Amino acid sequence: MAPKIDTKTAAQHDLPTPDPESPLRPRQPYKLSTLCVNVENPSMKDQYGSSSVPIYQSATFKGVGNEYDYSRSGNPTRSHLEHHIAKISSASRAFAVSSGMAALDVILRLLKPGDEVIAGDDLYGGTNRLLTFIRTHVGVTVHHVDTTDPNAVIPFIHPTKTAMVLLESPTNPLLKIADLALISKEVKERAPHAIVVVDNTMMSPYLQRPLEHGADIVYDSATKYLSGHHDLMAGLITCNRDELAKQIAFTINSVGNALTPIDCFLLLRGVKTMAVRMDRQQTSSQLVATYLHGLGFKVHYPGLPDHPGRDIHQRIADGNGAVLSFETGNTELSEKIVGGTRLWGISVSFGCVNSLISMPCVMSHASIDPATRAARGLPEDLIRLCVGIEDASDLLNDLEHALIDAGAIALSPLENKYVRVQPGHATTAAAALNKAVEQLAIGSSTNKSVEQEWFVSAPGKVILFGEHAVVHGVTAIAAAVDLRCYGLSNPRNDGKISVRFNDIDNFYGEWDIEALPWDASAILGQNESHPDDLDQQLIEALHNGPLKEFTGEMSQARNASLAFLYMYIKLSRARRPSVHFTARSTLPVGAGLGSSASFSACAATTLLLLNQRIIIPSIPAPISADHPHLSHQGRHALERQSAEEANRWSFISEKILHGNPSGVDNSVAVFGGALTYNRPGFGKPSGMEGIQGFGSLRFLLTNSKVPRDTKKLVAGVGLLKQEQPEFVGAILEAIENISSQAKRSLADSSEFGRENLLRDLSVMINENHKHLISLGVSHPSLEKIKEMTAAPPYNLSTKLTGAGGGGCAVTLIPDDFSDSSMNNLLAELSECGFDPYWTSVGGSGLGVLSPYAEHRNLDVHLGTVPVLPQGQVTPPETPGESPPIDHTLRLPFESRTVSELSEWARDLGKWLYV
Repeated sequence: MAPKIDTKTAAQHDLPTPDPESPLRPRQPYKLSTLCVNVENPSMKDQYGSSSVPIYQSATFKGVGNEYDYSRSGNPTRSHLEHHIAKISSASRAFAVSSGMAALDVILRLLKPGDEVIAGDDLYGGTNRLLTFIRTHVGVTVHHVDTTDPNAVIPFIHPTKTAMVLLESPTNPLLKIADLALISKEVKERAPHAIVVVDNTMMSPYLQRPLEHGADIVYDSATKYLSGHHDLMAGLITCNRDELAKQIAFTINSVGNALTPIDCFLLLRGVKTMAVRMDRQQTSSQLVATYLHGLGFKVHYPGLPDHPGRDIHQRIADGNGAVLSFETGNTELSEKIVGGTRLWGISVSFGCVNSLISMPCVMSHASIDPATRAARGLPEDLIRLCVGIEDASDLLNDLEHALIDAGAIALSPLENKYVRVQPGHATTAAAALNKAVEQLAIGSSTNKSVEQEWFVSAPGKVILFGEHAVVHGVTAIAAAVDLRCYGLSNPRNDGKISVRFNDIDNFYGEWDIEALPWDASAILGQNESHPDDLDQQLIEALHNGPLKEFTGEMSQARNASLAFLYMYIKLSRARRPSVHFTARSTLPVGAGLGSSASFSACAATTLLLLNQRIIIPSIPAPISADHPHLSHQGRHALERQSAEEANRWSFISEKILHGNPSGVDNSVAVFGGALTYNRPGFGKPSGMEGIQGFGSLRFLLTNSKVPRDTKKLVAGVGLLKQEQPEFVGAILEAIENISSQAKRSLADSSEFGRENLLRDLSVMINENHKHLISLGVSHPSLEKIKEMTAAPPYNLSTKLTGAGGGGCAVTLIPDDFSDSSMNNLLAELSECGFDPYWTSVGGSGLGVLSPYAEHRNLDVHLGTVPVLPQGQVTPPETPGESPPIDHTLRLPFESRTVSELSEWARDLGKWLYV
C-alpha cells in the first residue's frame, strides 16, 4: 500500500535542481553528468507526475490565448527539451531544429548583404557548402583562415564589416584546436557588434560549453553525441543574449524547421545517457589513438601528448572526444584499411554507440573541391575513426586485422611485435638482409665511378595556353624556354655530401653521410621504381634530423635540400657517394617559368648518373676508315629509357617541392620541345602528348618580380567554379577551344605558313589573357607589362603565364621585329622595375655534357677537366681507375655571372640531349 503524503508539506520540499549559486539549497551543485540524467522543468509540471516527458504529438492546441496553439510555433515536448539543453549548456535560451545544418542556416540568416564572415579552413563539408551558397546568393564575404592561430584571424577582423566569426574546435576531421576564449576576446575588442558562433558538435555540452568562453551562439548537430543512436536528426542552438534569441525564434517560426515532438522525445532520452556513453567512448578513443601513434602513424587527437593544441584544449574542454584521424601516406592503402574492417562501419557522421570509419575526402568532405582541400592541407589518404561503446579490445583487434591485411603493418621477428610498413618498404626480415648487402656494396670497387664529374642542364618552361583551366580538364600547351638550370657534381673524399644553391641566397649545406636517416627510408631495388606516394616517414626523419635547424626564412633552401637528400637516400643506399652538388640557373626563380622543375631534372639526373641508374651511350666506332660515324650534334643522344627514368625521379622531386604537381613542368624540362597536357574533362582522357613539328618561336619573358601564392590562386579559381559554375564553365570551354586551335596551328605550322601562324597566335594570346582576367588571376603589374608591350610602336601580344597573380608575362615576338625596337622595349621594361628576358621557345630538353675527351674543349677554363678515356661508357662496363683530378669545373661554374653562364657552358664541349 502506497504511503500517504501530505501534499502541502511535500510542496515545501518540491525544489528545482539547484544552480551553482542557488539560495534555495546551499549545497554542492550537481555534476553535469547528473544534470544530463534529470530532465525537469519547474514551470511545466506534468499533471499526472509522469517520470518521462510525454510526447505531445499534436499539430494544434485548442483554446484562445494559451501558451501553445500550433506546434510550428511551440510544443510542450520541445519546450522540455530546450529547457534541458539550456541547463546543461550554461545558456539562458535553447532552440531545437530539424538538423545541425538547419541550425547553421538559422544562424546565418542573421547576416545581411555586405557583411563579412571569418570562418575556419578545416570545416565540415556541409558547413563549407552553405557558406559558399550565402557568399554567392546573399552577397556575404567569407574569409577562410587558420583559426587555430589567433594571429591569422586578427588581420581579417574589421570594426564595422565583420558580422560573424564561425569557429570549430576541435575541427573536423583534422582535430585542430582553436582558442575559443582568446579569439572571442579579440573579436569583441576589435568588432564589438560581431557575433562569435561555435560549432560544438565534436565535443557536445558534456565536454565543452563555448558560451562559458565568450561565444555568443553555439550550435550542435544533436544527431551525433546528444542523441547517440543515429535514429533521429536534430540541431540545437544556444545563446545568452535576448536580442539574438528573439531573432532566432522568429526565424525558426517563420521557416518552420522546429524539431518534431517525437524527435524531441527521442533526443531527450538520448541526452540522459550522454555522459556514460561519452566517458566510455573517450576511454576507447584514447586507447586507439595511442595504439596507432605507437605504430608510427601520424595521428590527430588532442589526447596525445604531442598534439600541437593540447594545452589550449585542456584549458577550454573537459575531455578529448571520440573522434580521431590518422594518415597512412598512401590513398590506396587507406582504402584497403577502411574496406578491410568488419566491426567498424563504413559511414559518414559520428557520435553514435557503434564505431564508424571513413575517408573524409571521398565521403563527408567530398563536396569540397579537391584543389581547395589541397590548399587547406586536407590529406587525401586521411582516415577518420569515430569510436563507439563496443569493447575496446574488439575494436583494436578488428582495426589491427585490417592494417595487417592491407599491408600497413607487419610482424617484426626481431621486436616480436607488429610495426608499421611504409608504402614500398621491404619487410623487416628482408630489410636485415638488404642492409648486409648494402654494407658490402659500400666498400666495393664499383663505388669509384662516382669520381667522375657530371655537368647537366635542363630548360625552364612557359605555358603558352591553358594555365589554371588545365586543373579543370582543359588542354594546356607548354614549351621549353632557352633559359636553363645547370647542375654540377664534384667528388669529395671525406664521407660528406654538400650542396650549394646559388640562386637561393647562395645557400650552402653539408651533412655527414652516415648520419643521414637511412633506416627511415623504404628500400628500393636496383631496378625498382619509386611508388606513387612519397615516403612520409623519410620526409619526417629528414625534417627532424639533418634539416631541423632550418628557420622559416630558409624555406626555399630547406625544400630544395629536402628534395635532393630524399633522392640521394633513395638512390644511393648501396653506394653512398661523397659528392658536392652545385645548382645555378639563368631562369628567374619563383616567376612561374618552371625553375623548380628544371632544378629537379638536374638533381635527379646527377644522382642517377652517380648511381649508374642511367647510361651515357658510348661513341659509335667508324663503319670503316673511309666511312666515319655521322654526328647529330648531340640531339637525341640520350636514350629514351634514360630520359623516362630521369623524368620519373624529377616528378618525385616536384612532389616534394609542390605536393601535387601536374607533371607538365618536369616533362618539358626533360623532353624539351612542346607538349599538350590535360586532366580528364571536355571529353578527353588525361595524359601528355608531344607536339610534333613544333618550330622554334621567339618570346619575351618579363618577370614582374611580384611574389605569388600558386596554391591560393588555384584554390581561388576552384572556389569560383563552385560558386558560379555556368560562368566559369563558359570560360573554360572558351580556353579549351583556344588551346585546341593553337595545338593544330603549332603542329601544322608548315602548312599554315609562318606569317599566318604568328598572326593567329597573337589573337589567341590576347583572347586567352582576357579569360584569365575573368578568372581573377591577373595582377596590376602584369597588366602594366601588357599595356607597355601592346603600345605603339611595338604592337605586341602579351598574356600572363603560370599561376598569375604576379610572376611572369609572355610576349610573342614576330620574326620581323627589329633589334632596335627590342632594345628600346627591354630598356623601358627595365626602367619600370621589371626583368625582361629575350629568348626562344621549343628547344632542347635535358642535356649532359659529354664525358668523352674528344668532345671536350679543354681551353674554355683554366687547367684541365677530368674526362673519360676515349670510347669508355659511363657507367663503366668494367670497373677501373678514374683519371686523376687536376682541376674541376666547380670554381669557374660558381664564379661566372648569370649573363656569362649559358655561353660558357655551351663552349665547354659537346652536350648530349634527350
